[in-house]
Amino acid sequence: MKRRSLLGMALLGVADPLRATSASGLRADEHARLERELDDIVRDPACELASLSVLAIRDGDIAYAGGFGRRFIGGGGLPDRPADADTLYRIASISKMMTTLGLMRLVEDGRVTLDADVSRWLGVELRNPHFPDRAVTLRQLLSHTSSLRDDAGYSWSAGTALGDVLVPGARLHGEGRMWASKAGPGAYFTYCNLGWGLIGTLMERVSGERFDRLMRRLLLDPLGLQASYDPAALPPPALARLATLYRKRTVDTEVWDPSGPWIAQADDYSVKRPAAIGDGRVGINATPFSPTGGLRISARDLGTVMLMLMNGGMHDGRRILRRATLETMFQRQWTFDGANGDTLDGFYQCWGLGNQQFPDQPSRRTALVEGGGFSALGHLGDAYGLVSAFALDVERRNGMIALVGGSASDPLADSNRGRYSALPRFQERILSTLYRRTIGVRRR
Repeated sequence: MKRRSLLGMALLGVADPLRATSASGLRADEHARLERELDDIVRDPACELASLSVLAIRDGDIAYAGGFGRRFIGGGGLPDRPADADTLYRIASISKMMTTLGLMRLVEDGRVTLDADVSRWLGVELRNPHFPDRAVTLRQLLSHTSSLRDDAGYSWSAGTALGDVLVPGARLHGEGRMWASKAGPGAYFTYCNLGWGLIGTLMERVSGERFDRLMRRLLLDPLGLQASYDPAALPPPALARLATLYRKRTVDTEVWDPSGPWIAQADDYSVKRPAAIGDGRVGINATPFSPTGGLRISARDLGTVMLMLMNGGMHDGRRILRRATLETMFQRQWTFDGANGDTLDGFYQCWGLGNQQFPDQPSRRTALVEGGGFSALGHLGDAYGLVSAFALDVERRNGMIALVGGSASDPLADSNRGRYSALPRFQERILSTLYRRTIGVRRR
């Protein structure tokens, strides 16, 4: 901590840490206080974290970016590797929002539309057998109101055609547990990963391109990001910065041991490189690339995406998406009325197209920061130990990104329960600290 602070002062070229300010306006002592508080959260014995990378944007400028803990926890003679803002993570469901950005480029190009029957692009008739007269649309898939469910799974091997799973009577349809029986398309909100497998497959069929390469062309390369839905496609320097995801629990059970060792859950490529994903066929099944949760990207590169959204779709003088497209994407599609959806302890209150919306209502457990003050939209993620948040206030041009690479105890345990939201307590603390010390700090 002392070395980090001294380095910060040296880079600022000043001697008085109480007067020094960074380009973002944070004084050196404020910067040091923020890092000390975040480091304390990572090291907290109540729930130690494997790694943490964060970024905050205030008034359209990066106010802070940093990392804590270890992206790789050594053993067997291998050294620890620290996390920083350039550490890549498998960001879980924030990937859904990134996939949506790629899809919206296809909407702009007229390749797909939001309110047509998706069967026309999937190549199979997609119908809930309990409501056969109702079409399923992209708008419904993007707002989790399609009547699809995850009860029968949401990822299959590359050789499996999704039509064989989803179509009644097909060889893998089974009991049809992927379809809701009491609410048809458009009637009820239930968070559903499977919908994004369909979206990715649809994107492949209309473009003729493999999903990960299509996303690279539509979004990642235009923004200059070192990121991929296939870790094997990452260039060696980026792969070397990829965080292994950990928990202090066994991989295939729910047995946690907070006093035990960190156990790798995903993306441990310390000995062997990742194998390439896919079998070469396009438009059959994109779920191996996980459009729902498989993007590997850093907090800093996510910050580039966030700034593009704040700038109305522009990046470095180049238009990535039209402003009107983003306005459509961020327009509220579903709002909980007391009976029209599953809210996850009250936290799901409203949704756009591929983005969750966070009204600043602590009394309803929807606030992102303690004491309120930050209304936002974006997405959360939770998988393989990774706990993530991407939240931005487009109007005020403020935002936060937080990527946790694993926790020592169950984030859903009562001991980790959030005080004012459905988030784990350590995630509440990270976002509140980041907000208070960057976005909410007094302007100078």
